[in-house]
Amino acid sequence: MSEINEKNKLKSIEKRIKYAHIFVLGLFCISIIYLFLLQVVDIRHYKIRAKNQRYSKNFIMRGQIVDRNGVRLATDQTSYNLYAHREYFDHTPKELAEILSPYLEIDKKTLENHINKGATVILLKKDVDRKTAEEIKKLGLREISLDKKNERVYPQDELAAHVIGYYNPDADTASGVELTAKEKLEDVGEEIKIERTPRGDIIYEAGTDPVLASTPRTGKTVTLTIDSAIQHVCERELLNIINSKQASRGAVIVMNPKNGEILGYAVYPRYNPNNYKKTAAIDLKNWTLTDVYPPGSTFKTLTVAAGLETGKIKPWSRILDTGKMKLGSWTIQNYDYHKNPNPGMINLVYLLEHSSNVGSANIALMMEPSEFYTILSNLGIGKKSGIDLAGESSGLLPKPFKWDKSRQASMGYGYGASVTAMQMISAVSAIANNGVRVTPHVIKYSPEEEAEKIKRVQAISPETARIVTQLLAKSVSNSKSYINLDKYTVAGKTGTSKKPMENKKGYSNALYASVIGFLPANNPQILIYVVIDSASAGGPVWGNTVAAPVFKEVALQCARILNIQPDKNVVE
Repeated sequence: MSEINEKNKLKSIEKRIKYAHIFVLGLFCISIIYLFLLQVVDIRHYKIRAKNQRYSKNFIMRGQIVDRNGVRLATDQTSYNLYAHREYFDHTPKELAEILSPYLEIDKKTLENHINKGATVILLKKDVDRKTAEEIKKLGLREISLDKKNERVYPQDELAAHVIGYYNPDADTASGVELTAKEKLEDVGEEIKIERTPRGDIIYEAGTDPVLASTPRTGKTVTLTIDSAIQHVCERELLNIINSKQASRGAVIVMNPKNGEILGYAVYPRYNPNNYKKTAAIDLKNWTLTDVYPPGSTFKTLTVAAGLETGKIKPWSRILDTGKMKLGSWTIQNYDYHKNPNPGMINLVYLLEHSSNVGSANIALMMEPSEFYTILSNLGIGKKSGIDLAGESSGLLPKPFKWDKSRQASMGYGYGASVTAMQMISAVSAIANNGVRVTPHVIKYSPEEEAEKIKRVQAISPETARIVTQLLAKSVSNSKSYINLDKYTVAGKTGTSKKPMENKKGYSNALYASVIGFLPANNPQILIYVVIDSASAGGPVWGNTVAAPVFKEVALQCARILNIQPDKNVVE
C-alpha cells in the first residue's frame, strides 16, 4: 500500500514538472513573439521614443537690446561652470590641481584642498570664459565637465538702466524692456532638437545640419528709441544737479512729441543692471512711472489749454489777479504776493510768465467741473500713458462730482491732481503736436506693430495747441529764465510744488522743482521734462533755479546731436 502511495506521489510530481516546463516554454515563446513585434513590426515607434530620450534643445541665447543707432545695451555672454567628477578620476587631486591651476588662476594648494572635499561632484569654478573653457577641453580630462550657461551683460553699465531693466536667468524674472520685450528677445523661430550622447556630444546623422547643431540659437534683437548720446547727456546733467543740490531723486525725459519716441530717459537713483542683485529695491524702482506728485505750475499749461478749448477764455482774454483769494477756509496766494500784491487784470502771457496762481485758479473756476475734467482726461491725466514699460500708475484725478470750489481752483495751478512724470510729458506732448497725444514708447516698432501698439488721440484742437504754444513761447521770450535760449524759441513752463507728507495728510517742507518745454516752438523736434525732488542745498529751490539750468544744457546738447536748426524769432 505504501508503494502505491509512493508511486502516486512521483506521478503527481512528474505531472507538475511537466506543466511547469510547458508554462516556461509558453512564456519563452510569448517573449520571443513580443520582442519580434517590438523590434521588427513596431521598430519605428520605439526607435523614435529612444531617440527622443536623447534629444535636447539647442543652446538658446537671449536677443540683444540696442539703441536707435545700434549701440549694444544688453547682450548674452556665454560662460561655463567647471566640475570634477570623483567617480571618473584618472588623476589624484594634487595632479588635477597642478594641471588646472594655471587655467583657473587658483592657487594649487587651495584647488587641491577643494578637490579633496568629499562630494561626488565638485564645482571647481563658476563663470569660466569661453576661451579658457576651450583650452580646458583640449586637455581631454575624463573627470572634468563644463556646463555651458548664459550670462546677461550690460556693456554700458548704468546707462538707461531703468529703461533696459535687468534679467535674472535663474529665476526667469526681469524688469524694464527685458520684461516687456521678453517674447521677442526669446523668439528663436521653430524649435530645433539635437540628438546627443549621455555626455552631451552631438550625434550626427544624415539629416543633421552641422551649422544648426553647433551654433547657439539667438532671440531677436530689440531696438530702442533711445539715443545713447542724448541718454548720456541726460544722465550726466541729472547727476550733476542731484549732487550739487543734494536732492533725493530726479528725472530728465526727452521725447519726440510728433511720434512719441523717448530719446532720453534718465532716472535717479540709478543702478548698474550688471549688479542688480546687490541693488536696493528702492533704487531698482522706476519712480517716474510708479510714484505720483502734485505737478505745480507746469500744470497751468493744461489749465490754459482747457480754458481755451472750452471757449471760456480767448487768446486776448484778461483775467482778474488780486494776488490772493480765499475760498472757504482755503487761501490761494501768488508766490510773489509780497512783492506784487495786486496785479489786477492780466493777460495770458503775463499769467504764464509770472506763474499766477490766482489767475489760473480763476480760469479753472470759469469752467464746469465736468468740462475741465474731460479736457484733462483727454490729455491723459488720471490714466496710464500706455508706455511700453511695466509698473505704470494711473495717477490721481478725482471725479468731478467730488470737486468743491477750493479743489477746482487748486486744480488750476497744479494741486488738485497728482501725476506721474510720464503722464505729465505725455499731456504736454499734445500741445507740441497739434493737439494729438501719441503713446510714449521706448521700443522701435515695425509699421505693423506700431499700428497695433501706438495710439494717437486728438486731445485738444490744433487751434488750441497753436495758441497755447504761442503764449508759452512769448512768456519764455519775455523772461530771464534759463530756458530762454539764444538760438531757439522755447515754449515752456517752470514749476515748483510742495511734496506731500508720507502716510499722512498735508505737505512737507520739501519741494519738487520742474520745467517742461519744447523746441523749436514753430516745429517741435524735442520735448524735455526735468523734475527734481527735494533739493536742499545751493540756494532757493524753484523750478527756474534748480530744473531750468538742466533743461538748458540738455536742450542745447540735444539740438547739437540732432542737428536741429535754430529758429529764433520765427514765432511771434
